[in-house]
Amino acid sequence: MKKKILIISGGISKERVISLETGKQVAKELKKNGYKVKICEPDQNLLASTKNFKPKVIFNALHGQFGEDGYIQSILESIGIPYTHSGVISSAKAMDKEISKKIFIKNNILTPKYFIYHFDKTNNELINIIKKRISFPVVIKPINEGSSVNVFICTKNNLKNKLKVLKSYKKIMIEQFIPGREIQSAIIGKKKLGAIELKPKRKFYDYEAKYNINAKTKHIIPVDLPKKKYEDLMNITLKTHKLLGCRGVTRSDFKYYKGRFYLLEINSQPGMTKLSLVPEISAYTGINFINLIELVLKDASINK
Repeated sequence: MKKKILIISGGISKERVISLETGKQVAKELKKNGYKVKICEPDQNLLASTKNFKPKVIFNALHGQFGEDGYIQSILESIGIPYTHSGVISSAKAMDKEISKKIFIKNNILTPKYFIYHFDKTNNELINIIKKRISFPVVIKPINEGSSVNVFICTKNNLKNKLKVLKSYKKIMIEQFIPGREIQSAIIGKKKLGAIELKPKRKFYDYEAKYNINAKTKHIIPVDLPKKKYEDLMNITLKTHKLLGCRGVTRSDFKYYKGRFYLLEINSQPGMTKLSLVPEISAYTGINFINLIELVLKDASINK
């Protein structure tokens, strides 16, 4: 009999639907391969479910706030059962775009210019600050959301209206917009898994482009890069994974422009849906879905 695996999915973040789909597809694959699986929500029944089911490993299929920001990880640490993906501190650093940006810059990893905005300026004052510090267009986004939730490309003409959407966040990141190619790369454990290029029909690879099959985003693999450039990309990806102390699988998002890679962010819990990129990259390298899941399970741990 193979291991018992408890999958936590759902949650209360804006990425709940994606988390449920990740949990569903991982559970289906594990069951098909002889594992005993239970899916539960991260609610008041979590401790009871864990105690009654007695899993060998907890598969964290949560996305977004409370699921990949160190919060659920701290609870799982207290339970004392090995869980997948990154630990408390690594998850918190990866999820917080301001903290991760500072780590990138300190370690000479190229990333777009940015500043943090606290909604404390008039629209004209902010436009002038942007012109001085970055220049238009800019990307505005929450500091601690994933899946490109509430991310917008702004000119000075639409900035005011887009900021209204984000006002509930108290503070946001305003970032230099980098044109060029969208390339994402993945690490599993300490292994360089591979990369994929995305050509969205939309303005950029936003939430709709990621999860709506009708968005018709083109996935290109292998990525058309000179060998040395591809090696540079994967070296930066692994360096970032290690710098943040991540484990399991991570995906890093880049823009490639004028021969340079700009690291946008690292995702410590990338999705495992039919449209998710890590399973697609993995399959191209010869690692099928169950093998990918088992590699993630193998790297499960506590106290890290």
